[in-house]
Amino acid sequence: MPRFERTNNPSPTRLFGRKLDGKTVAIVHPAWSSCGTYRVICAQALAYRALGARVLSIALMDAPTAQAPRGKRWRKYLSETHDLPVDERYFSGPPTRSLASLSLLKDGWWPLIHGDQASWLIELVERTPLPNGLDDEAIDLVHANHFFTLPFVRRLVGKRRAPVVLETHDVQASQFLLRNRDGFFISPQIGFDALLAIELEWMRTADICVHLNYEECELFERLLPQMRHALVYPAVPPAAQSRRSERIIAVASGHYPNYLGIKWLLEEVLPLAPQVSIDIVGDIDQVIKARDKRLYDAYRHLFLGRVPEIEWVYERAACVLLPTLGGFGLSIRTVEALSSGAPLIATPLAFRGLNVDLQEIRNVTVAADAPSFAAAMRHVHARSSCGDGVTPNCTSDTRRFFDRVFGFDAYVEALSGIAAEMLVA
Repeated sequence: MPRFERTNNPSPTRLFGRKLDGKTVAIVHPAWSSCGTYRVICAQALAYRALGARVLSIALMDAPTAQAPRGKRWRKYLSETHDLPVDERYFSGPPTRSLASLSLLKDGWWPLIHGDQASWLIELVERTPLPNGLDDEAIDLVHANHFFTLPFVRRLVGKRRAPVVLETHDVQASQFLLRNRDGFFISPQIGFDALLAIELEWMRTADICVHLNYEECELFERLLPQMRHALVYPAVPPAAQSRRSERIIAVASGHYPNYLGIKWLLEEVLPLAPQVSIDIVGDIDQVIKARDKRLYDAYRHLFLGRVPEIEWVYERAACVLLPTLGGFGLSIRTVEALSSGAPLIATPLAFRGLNVDLQEIRNVTVAADAPSFAAAMRHVHARSSCGDGVTPNCTSDTRRFFDRVFGFDAYVEALSGIAAEMLVA
């Protein structure tokens, strides 16, 4: 659960005032958990509540499903998101009967088997009903996450005329192509430009676009020059100053880009550093087990699985590994690792979207290949074994960078400015 109070900031009311007192903000988002998007949504909720708003969560399932809370998907989501810091929660998704719809077959399934995940998600969200009771909510501002939630948002706003903030998280067209490498699709497969066109068409329906990655902010500003844009780095719960630890950790959720990185770490890096022991945290273990049972069996002793309090893991890390080989947008795993204050060993892609000179962060080692990554791990292991201390987490370069760029104060002020602009427009 996000615990921003660990930073010992002044109370939200005294620090930020209650600029949204009496307002209701609806956060619309995919029903995802154990991932970077969920961490960002938690930060949004905490920030709006710090400004005095009443905050609603509207979670949309991205597959045909039973009505919440029934069904395996909803039970899993609810069990993993009980800590979402909002005032009221609503749930919806395309009903199971959608699978028998001829229109979904034509407009959703047929494009999907050619790799068009954008059209598929749009069609699913088009069929997602407004949850019971939502009509009675007086919503002043909608904060939508990912472009494919916007068909639902359009119906939600209806006659309310509430402004819509769209948070992109990444260029979804790029993410879709990456995911397409992980599935079976038939020719002709859709290309990047066609996927991007769908994304841009829906983005135009928002009032302002918020981006988490400076490179993607520049891209969308160029592609949609008529729209308002803002670069807002998300706040992430900071790890507390840790006790001394000798554990080297890697954290990964069960997504395809993370699978690529952990597989590379196990197959190509660890054999070059056999004396180094690591812990791999997150539900990536289930993905490795399903995809490569031989690899999982060989390294099963390294997997700790999903843990309820990820901050606890970072607080006790002597070093954090970021073997990032794929993915787009801002890496929330990298931001979490920075908050630990521990030394980091990372591939260059781990710092995508951050406008930073890594040479200025002295406890970050950037390793572009397996031999250099393994050498850095051996170095950290040797220092730890001989009792060579490290800079306390709260004063290390990584923690100072985290506090400056991803602090809760700066995040709340950024959302406050956006909300004020939208509500007076």
